[in-house]
Amino acid sequence: MNQSKTYKLSLAALFAALSYAVFTFLQIKIPVAGDMTSIHLGNAVVVLASFIIGGPLGGLAGAIGMSIGDFFDPVYAPLVPKTLICKTIIGLITGFVAHKIGHITTSDDPKHVLRFAILAAAAGLTFNIFADPIIGYWYKILILGKPAAELSLKINFVSTIINAVISLVVSTVVYTALRPALKQSGFFLKLAN
Repeated sequence: MNQSKTYKLSLAALFAALSYAVFTFLQIKIPVAGDMTSIHLGNAVVVLASFIIGGPLGGLAGAIGMSIGDFFDPVYAPLVPKTLICKTIIGLITGFVAHKIGHITTSDDPKHVLRFAILAAAAGLTFNIFADPIIGYWYKILILGKPAAELSLKINFVSTIINAVISLVVSTVVYTALRPALKQSGFFLKLAN
């Protein structure tokens, strides 16, 4: 395995661990009609990973970390498959917009990079605003047989929107702060491609 693949996999593992830690330890749980939702920064790590190491690997890394967090929490354990799917897709969408459309890795224009980082994060997180509550609702109704899902749907939409706004701001600010150091490292152009 060449050095850039090893570096990329190491960063993916780091982002998986970071998303686990951020989701598990920096969240505010909100009880809803016999269910639970939360405000957290896990999605910000998924978006940041997609900016730095690309959509597929970044999304998967963040999704794995958040899924592990779900797995070890009895309230969220049944939702591991939903988390894995939704968070991976956030990364895929974010990475596609950032790297394939916006070319943020190769651009030297800070305004262009900021604009496409915001657009990419917004695209991935907008998907999640709709997909996470809706998939969660159907998952609870069809698989878990949970009639209280209707009551928690609106609250889940609200908490997902709050998470999206916070994640958009945090991931964009952190990425634009880290970008110069990443560029100077010499690995930057190899990471997201």
